Amino acid sequence: MLLALSLGLLVGLILALTGAGGAIIAVPLLMFAFQWQVTQAAPVALLAVGSSAAVGAFLGWRGQIVRYRAAALMAGLGSVATPLGVYVAHQLPPAPLALIFAGVLLFVSQRLFRQARQQGRGRPDPALEQDAAACKLSADTGRFRWTALCTRALSLAGVVTGFLSGLLGVGGGFVIVPALRRSTDLPMNSVVATSLMVIALVSASAVLTSLLAGRLDLRIGLPFALGAITAMLAGRKLASHLAGPQLQQGFAVVAALVAVGLVLKQLQSG
Repeated sequence: MLLALSLGLLVGLILALTGAGGAIIAVPLLMFAFQWQVTQAAPVALLAVGSSAAVGAFLGWRGQIVRYRAAALMAGLGSVATPLGVYVAHQLPPAPLALIFAGVLLFVSQRLFRQARQQGRGRPDPALEQDAAACKLSADTGRFRWTALCTRALSLAGVVTGFLSGLLGVGGGFVIVPALRRSTDLPMNSVVATSLMVIALVSASAVLTSLLAGRLDLRIGLPFALGAITAMLAGRKLASHLAGPQLQQGFAVVAALVAVGLVLKQLQSG
């Protein structure tokens, strides 16, 4: 229980300092600490990530920066795709599933590193070219102009997020945040808050599916989630002082090393 609480504190701190995508590290941490497979670690990770995201989403909603209609669309479709991801995860052998996770982690780490390097050099992020954004806010109402292109872009992001949440136990912030930045003209604080609401809702679907199937270890999951929520709330105060391109690059390097560790572990066990 103490180990689970400590790991939760670490994940919550990472989430606070690096943003929604930082929680992808939760699954490999649980795998290494408890000698679990992806399917064992995924629901516990999602319980913590979803709970932390729900707190962040509530704070964003209270600050009126959550685009709740967009979040509801993405989360609704994501929740439909989540059980499919869970089903596929339990059909795959443990080693290939772990290698898929390592591949996703490597992809996320290199993209985070590249974005942080561009930010550090003062270069614009291509994802922020909002003139061609599919979803634009109306100057009159402050709400999205819902076009077919906008609906399609957000729907696709929701489905991918839900499937990956069920398959790998990831919150999906690394999918939702870039999708919202590329497809909308929302400011970054609204992108993050909306992303957190989607993560919270989709994670709840995946956690419920695992709980009903008896695949969620609450003895580990509850202290892990408590630690994550506590550290995320405390870390918000540190984020304004510590967060930046160098921290993002450091996290990207750590994530890449964890991915390599997952690959080596599978090779040794094979």
